[in-house]
Amino acid sequence: MKVFVLLACLLCFFATTSNAQPVWQTNLDGKVLFYQTTDFGVLLAGTDNSLYAADGRTGETLWRKRTRGLDETSITPIPATDLILISIDEGEKSRVEAVDLLSGGSIWRSDKIKGDVLQLAVEPEQDLLAVVLVKKTRGNVGKELKRKPIVHVLSLSSGDELWKKELDSDVEMMPSRFGENLGEVAFTLDNYRPPLILDGRLFLFYEGATSFDARTGKEKEREKFKVNEDGLALTEADPVFDDKYLYTSGRGKVRAVNRRSGEVEWEAKDLGVAAEMAVVGSVLYVRTGGQFTRIKDGETENKGSFGISAINTRDGKTLWRYKGADKGLTNFVFADADTILIADRDDLIALDARDGERKFKFEHDIERAQFILINESGKAVVGGRDEIAAFQVLGSKFQVSSRSESQISDFKFQNAFSEDPGTKTQDRSANEIWRVKHEAPSRGVFRVVAGIALRATALYFRYGGLATSALNIVRGANAARSVLSLRWSGLKTRFSSLDLTTLASNSAKNYVANRISVFGIAARTPNFLNRVNGLQIITPSNIRGNVAGSIASRVAPSRSEVQESLLDRIDPVRQVEKLSDYFLRRERLAKIRGNYMYFYTDLPKPFDRKGLIGVNVHTGRDVRFVLISEPDARFTTDETVGLLYSADGNRLLAFDVLER
Repeated sequence: MKVFVLLACLLCFFATTSNAQPVWQTNLDGKVLFYQTTDFGVLLAGTDNSLYAADGRTGETLWRKRTRGLDETSITPIPATDLILISIDEGEKSRVEAVDLLSGGSIWRSDKIKGDVLQLAVEPEQDLLAVVLVKKTRGNVGKELKRKPIVHVLSLSSGDELWKKELDSDVEMMPSRFGENLGEVAFTLDNYRPPLILDGRLFLFYEGATSFDARTGKEKEREKFKVNEDGLALTEADPVFDDKYLYTSGRGKVRAVNRRSGEVEWEAKDLGVAAEMAVVGSVLYVRTGGQFTRIKDGETENKGSFGISAINTRDGKTLWRYKGADKGLTNFVFADADTILIADRDDLIALDARDGERKFKFEHDIERAQFILINESGKAVVGGRDEIAAFQVLGSKFQVSSRSESQISDFKFQNAFSEDPGTKTQDRSANEIWRVKHEAPSRGVFRVVAGIALRATALYFRYGGLATSALNIVRGANAARSVLSLRWSGLKTRFSSLDLTTLASNSAKNYVANRISVFGIAARTPNFLNRVNGLQIITPSNIRGNVAGSIASRVAPSRSEVQESLLDRIDPVRQVEKLSDYFLRRERLAKIRGNYMYFYTDLPKPFDRKGLIGVNVHTGRDVRFVLISEPDARFTTDETVGLLYSADGNRLLAFDVLER
């Protein structure tokens, strides 16, 4: 009888949730044109009339600014701070404004810099902000759009301009969205690497690689080359560095720039398209060739030559090259310090990191494989748009000490490589641990369904971590994180515009730093700081160096154009509680790593509808369900609160992520 009652309750639960309503919905003052999550759990959304900031957990409006003409490229968060930049185009009144994310208060405005801020780099302790702006960014998908970006270096606290640089020539831009009958859309610089501030120098990667003195603008080093090879996005690797050098790629070679002098000390030539790099000890590993996104239509294209090279960081000499990979080459990961894993169109391949010799390979049988990662139990996970599979790896020493029991696989298996495999091709079935496939729904417009399916899978790569990063087993990773987290590109929100290989290559950099500089209401509400122990919070008054006093005196937020400001209306006690909650979400986000790969598919009974299934990449189990049949093409999730956000007309909606 008890069993019958339990089953009846479960059936009632599933019957109810199969027609689930949103957890919350907020009606805005016009059609929702864009929306994006932030590191504090605050959701930003724009209409023709206003910009809203809503609590991502409850949908409650934090503040609203009456601002017309905003687009998805008009809002730019400044990483490692509590500020956002708003680019406002009102004809003669065009300006850029730095706004406190939590209160809506204006920190500073500048009418000297015009256009949309498409990328930026920031160094809060030096009061430096480098922004890259482009005017007139709208165009039609499928047609070429070129513009001349302008780089402005500003005081972060005041917006005062230190210097600016207009690029010498127009550069090709990339649509923010792909699809049919979209009309005009915003174009972006997502096909270029964002600027980087390192050792007092600003590095730009639009017309090649150029460095400037970050405070004076004096040019130090320049090499011009075509960044987007054959109309493909991000074919050159993101720069990496160690204690001595910054490594950049371009024109088939890798350059080592001395971090002290700014001079190029050596070049490794004739490598091919260097799409991904990682430094391990005294060796720089470079992936050449792979899968890239066509700027014209968003489709994925292969470009070779395909392989891995190892370069001695002392002199630039090539130690070894592996050229045995085929088309469809994915990103690479380390199974342990001595084993590199890659996958191509047909095979999963293990290389000895010391000499480049192939340890083994076997067929993975993943259609159009696009990425590889290492899960918490040291298994190699190969995946594509609708399928992932996990495989045992020979002698992997890669393990994660902090993991919950629910994330540990209960699959039992025997090591298929108990004997020396040499270089022979292995049997896939002997190595496979689990395999999951969820095909996209057959109902609906193919292009729309395909776009939603790609975005669902791409959600995983918003949270970088152990599962995708060679950097996590390398000493000095913390130093790299502290700098790389101080850059911003639109790919943080428009992540589904690029192929999964490129996203996997960059996901290790999609972390949130534990250090944050505050300039808004949080800087003037000190009582909440002792409630947040996991973050290092820097206020204008305690920034080290000569800029501290000037920053503290200049920061004076104005809320004259803010409507419905929640934090201004509530009493001081509730205000402290609210602020503490947002900073605790920020702290949790810094610890989150990708555990779930989502697929848009036909849900099984009793749901019997379209929706999202979340597969645990460590166990291969279907453990999450989102009951949303037709999400907006720009839907996104917040893993800190377990919600999915979508829009419908003037409504902003949040749907629960159900756990099995």
